[in-house]
Amino acid sequence: MRPARICTLAVSFALAVAGAAEAPLAARDLLLDIAAAGGRMVVVGARGHILHSADGRIWHPARVPVDVLLTAVALGPGGLGWAVGHDAVVLRSTDGGRSWVDVYADAEDSSPLLDVWMDSEGIHGIAVGAYSRYLVTRDGGRHWAPVPFPVAGAPEAEADPDALPLDVHLNAIREAPSGALYLAAEAGHVFRSDDRGASWMPLPSPYVGSFFGVLPLEDDVVLVFGLRGHLYRSTDGGRHWARVQTGTQEMLTDGIRLQDGRLLLVGLGGVVLVSRDGGRTFTLRVRPDRAGLSAVLQRGDGRVFAVGEKGVVELERGWLEGPDR
Repeated sequence: MRPARICTLAVSFALAVAGAAEAPLAARDLLLDIAAAGGRMVVVGARGHILHSADGRIWHPARVPVDVLLTAVALGPGGLGWAVGHDAVVLRSTDGGRSWVDVYADAEDSSPLLDVWMDSEGIHGIAVGAYSRYLVTRDGGRHWAPVPFPVAGAPEAEADPDALPLDVHLNAIREAPSGALYLAAEAGHVFRSDDRGASWMPLPSPYVGSFFGVLPLEDDVVLVFGLRGHLYRSTDGGRHWARVQTGTQEMLTDGIRLQDGRLLLVGLGGVVLVSRDGGRTFTLRVRPDRAGLSAVLQRGDGRVFAVGEKGVVELERGWLEGPDR
């Protein structure tokens, strides 16, 4: 019998709020991702909710053609935006996230998409998801093509014709300042691409549990993190890893580098981790409501926002800089 799989981040959050009453405002409902461009923020989450805001205080619902759980969003130049979610859906916006059209869905394989990456020109993109789901666009997201996950040394590339293809949940894709791409996946898998996703190299894994986030930095420094507060740091592009103590066993979900150089990670249980030394050590902060956080970003004006079980929250500067725990 096939071993049980670790739940994806999206499923974990969905279970955490199963049976909860409808929130009076979608901005207070389950949200899984947040993006910003040109001063505008966009968030996505439960029941096809997409909201946009110019100031983080007033949120407006977007026109969305689906009602499935949306897991990730990316914004690009010229008002372009892309969102992905369950039922293998991909949405596209050309007006900064105010309205969206459905540009991809697969009736035969409805496995969820879990993250989306687009290049800085908003032309070449990759969507990844459950069971090694891998989609590519080269026309700004107007059209998406499913392709086998192009990982070097995958069983289907070996001599055994009966070998099964690599079949893991691809949870998060991020671009490093160098242009390299990194993928965090389940069962301890981490991948790196130096050719914009044409091929992926498996990296030595420091942990057998699932990774839900990856944060590449300058000079081949990269962090991977996930289940039970596990966090690892590499200084050579993922060839070797060192464990970083977090002081928590909560799942870690997302991370960013702040404008002042600090690193910020978020996770379930209201966990927020702050590093002032490039990720070598972290200070643990826990939000009083202990609501799970799924994603985090910093606006151009320096304000920090996160999304999760209770919708959109602002992480106040004074609280982030509070006393160590």
